[in-house]
Amino acid sequence: MRILVISDIHANLVALETVLADVGGAWDQIWCLGDLIGYGPRPNECVALLRTHNHISLSGNHDWAALGKLDVSEFNPEAQRAVAWTRSALSAETHAYLDALPAARVEKSFTLAHASPRYPVWEYILDLATAVANFDHFDTLRCLVGHSHVPLLFAMYANGSVDAFHPTYRETIYLEETRVIINPGSVGQPRDGDPRAAYALLDLAEMTWEFHRVAYPVQETQAQMRAADLPAPLIERLAYGW
Repeated sequence: MRILVISDIHANLVALETVLADVGGAWDQIWCLGDLIGYGPRPNECVALLRTHNHISLSGNHDWAALGKLDVSEFNPEAQRAVAWTRSALSAETHAYLDALPAARVEKSFTLAHASPRYPVWEYILDLATAVANFDHFDTLRCLVGHSHVPLLFAMYANGSVDAFHPTYRETIYLEETRVIINPGSVGQPRDGDPRAAYALLDLAEMTWEFHRVAYPVQETQAQMRAADLPAPLIERLAYGW
């Protein structure tokens, strides 16, 4: 079974459509790790498109924020404005779909969590210390996370040591029996200095993983955001992948 792994779409329909076109028919199911909405201009359309495919999905912190399930006082002012806009834009159908999603689940031999297995809704796994702590919070060999918008792989070896690996795109990684925490990166708002949409392909039969990147017309999403009067810093950052 071939899995298209995506995360942090953030209502960026242009980026999501580009990812799906880039992959073509090379997958059997989508695993979405949350934050389908928030920041971007097309929340209902992104959810509707995802739902046309065989998929499973998690709920992320921005999904929770738009549903009123999360205190947004710690969000920066631009993010708070985006949350308010998203709440006003959500259809009843989209709201009901998102409200039913879990923040974490186990699927096959993988733990899936939006942010981390320790704190599924809000924790960034970006350094070795945080990764090491999180290996104690899931029982499967492998864990997939999103939230940070940065593609990364953390591997724990038999002696308990942990290494971090940045991706080489389209390179086949054999997961085998090594415990791993992997982030596919963000479809709709990358934050690693690369504006291209990020996703991954997972082959469950071969137990292989590939990181992927694809350029999309950022200016189209930016134009949609301007039309919605979303905050300028959120619009500008898409061009820089930050």
